[in-house]
Amino acid sequence: MAAKMMSARAFPWALSLASCTFITCDVAFAAGGKSAGPSEALFLVQIIVLVVVGRLLGEAMVRLGQPSIMGQIIGGIILGPSVFGMLVPAAQSALFPQLDTQKSMADAVAQLGILFLLLLAGMETDLALALRLRRAAAGVSLTGIAVPFALGFGLGELIPSSLLPNPDTRLVTSLFLGTALSISSVKIVASVVREMDFMRRNIGQLIVASAIIDDTLGWVIIAVTFGLAKNGAVDLATLAQSVIGTVLFMTFSFTIGRRIVFEIIRWTNDKFKSDLPVLSAIIAIMGGMAIVTDAIGVHTVLGAFVAGILVGQSPILTRQIEGQLRALTTALFMPVFFGLTGLQTDLSVLGDPSTLLLAVGLILIASLGKFGGAFAGARLSGFSNPEAIALGCGMNARGSTEVIVASIGLSVGVLDERLFSVIVAMAVVTTMAMPPTLRWALARLPMREEEKDRLELEAFEEKSFLSRFERILLAIDHSASSELAARISGHFAAVRKMPVTVLDVLAEDESEGPDASAEKSADSRAHEISERVQSSAEKAVEAQAETKEPGEDGSIHVSVKKRDGDLREVLSESAEKGHDIMFVGIEPTTGERGGYSPRLAATISAFKGTSAIVAARGRLPDDDQQLRILVPVSGTERSMKAAEFAFVVGKASGADITAVYFRDPSLAASPSRLSDTSNAHRAAFHQLDQIASFYDVEVEKVASQGSSPELAILKHARNGRFNLIVLGVSKRAGDNLSYGAVADTLLETADRSVVFIET
Repeated sequence: MAAKMMSARAFPWALSLASCTFITCDVAFAAGGKSAGPSEALFLVQIIVLVVVGRLLGEAMVRLGQPSIMGQIIGGIILGPSVFGMLVPAAQSALFPQLDTQKSMADAVAQLGILFLLLLAGMETDLALALRLRRAAAGVSLTGIAVPFALGFGLGELIPSSLLPNPDTRLVTSLFLGTALSISSVKIVASVVREMDFMRRNIGQLIVASAIIDDTLGWVIIAVTFGLAKNGAVDLATLAQSVIGTVLFMTFSFTIGRRIVFEIIRWTNDKFKSDLPVLSAIIAIMGGMAIVTDAIGVHTVLGAFVAGILVGQSPILTRQIEGQLRALTTALFMPVFFGLTGLQTDLSVLGDPSTLLLAVGLILIASLGKFGGAFAGARLSGFSNPEAIALGCGMNARGSTEVIVASIGLSVGVLDERLFSVIVAMAVVTTMAMPPTLRWALARLPMREEEKDRLELEAFEEKSFLSRFERILLAIDHSASSELAARISGHFAAVRKMPVTVLDVLAEDESEGPDASAEKSADSRAHEISERVQSSAEKAVEAQAETKEPGEDGSIHVSVKKRDGDLREVLSESAEKGHDIMFVGIEPTTGERGGYSPRLAATISAFKGTSAIVAARGRLPDDDQQLRILVPVSGTERSMKAAEFAFVVGKASGADITAVYFRDPSLAASPSRLSDTSNAHRAAFHQLDQIASFYDVEVEKVASQGSSPELAILKHARNGRFNLIVLGVSKRAGDNLSYGAVADTLLETADRSVVFIET
């Protein structure tokens, strides 16, 4: 029965694959028969075949619990001389002719694919995680690299000369073999750990952190080895140039280069009005850094990988832009590159006993060397046997990394097609063996108590209302409310690590000053507000210095945006540029006949994101530590989101926070027992404690007995001498701006500062 079910599931895949192959072969014969030269039609056919076959087999691999990359490599092997070429040699040669000019067209896409793959790998590299676990991860990674590298290098020195492409370059070939055996594929390691829901477990984080260090060191080693390979031998001058050039490049990239990349992405995102400007900037950054690494004598992959790390750390990079780049790479470049790699793999060479013996030896050395090295490193770092076994199993995945190494080695002539095919076979076997062995090892690990507590806090972060925001827009008009909004947005930016853009909502004819200098005066005041934001953020960062993650510089980027057109268009464009939360500090807040002022209402309605209205009332202390924040809660989701907002401000400023519980007006009419009310506020207070624990702040909790929420809020604010009220609100339907009776009444009657946060 099981066999029948598997055959039924496999039949559509086989049918689709066969149909695609036969149809494209007919087109290939037609395209190839027209001309002996390169054919654009045949090039398109090749790309379509590689993409479709890679997608079909990749999907099949995912359903079998394997990485999709394996399906793309296997698809290339099937389309190559190993299967398709052996069964229908004429069709295979028509579809993929050996004409150099024809091959170069697809190879160009594949070479570009390598750079995009490394760019994406860099963007997905969690450098902060690697730095946080640097001691344990470095031990596991270094031993996990050193042992298989030594074994691979030794194998290269011992194999017969008949198996080498050029016996005179044995040393460089040995270096490539050692490199190919020693590096793990962080993409595959991370995907399996994530699938097992171990990404936030201690051992899962250590596996991924070790793989990140592995991958990063690996690309440096590959780059230096490539520099040696171009000369065909180890020359001290060349080696010194490669090593020194690599060190200088890495140093510059992670200091000055980091800020340059951030500024390019921010400037492009904010200034350009055409479609996808940031994507073009990222590609240009990747290309520029790849050219630099090529100029210093190392491979372009290092430049692309480092560019990816820097781009991934940019505070302006939105999820949408990252998704677009990932979609392009996954849909086109990955199946083409890995498919062409499979095409170059001829498994018929394994029919030679000596080559087969080399392949078996390579797989054993790679697996045992990597497992043994990682296991030894874990034990030396104080981990238990089950944890060390999990680390050893997790690091034994080569995947895309080794395939790229093999492709580079083949392109520079230090590997021939036999060694290339053997390395690809090793990468396929070790990668497909990793997921089941890692699942087995991780399933045996119990969860520690401190790990359980941390996972609960991280689960809250994933569901957090505030975690979805990426960029702040601060709308000001140089009033007292603008000053307060600047202080609060600075606190928010410091805790959430978000860039801030200051926008003056006043038009030129509304600026202060009777003459032409008014515009300059408005600009200077906008910069003063931005300095206030920066000052608040820096104080908050200093206060959190002890909890700052390794690798974070703690700086918050603040920029000024000039209103250069209709306010509605400017606000709409700002939302499109990635600003998803707006702090509004403009006056007046209320209209002459009550309600919200026309300018405030127009500003809120024009912005397609979340707004936080800040209204300054009374005298506020200059020292933010003297702020006393009152946050009304009712147990609703809306009030809990407002409490989280208040806790962020309290964490940054060190202000006192009190939560006052009152019944939600929508529930006030429903009769209930006293015990129900008591249980409701206890549940709300328990939830408050959980949120406060996440942000490491203290909160005083008070239960109100008043029937009118707005009167109860004002009473507590006055009696407790609170100077800031934070209230969660939601828009009501209608043409006029309204947040409900409680919020609207509070805005009109409150004699102290308020913040309304849309939830």
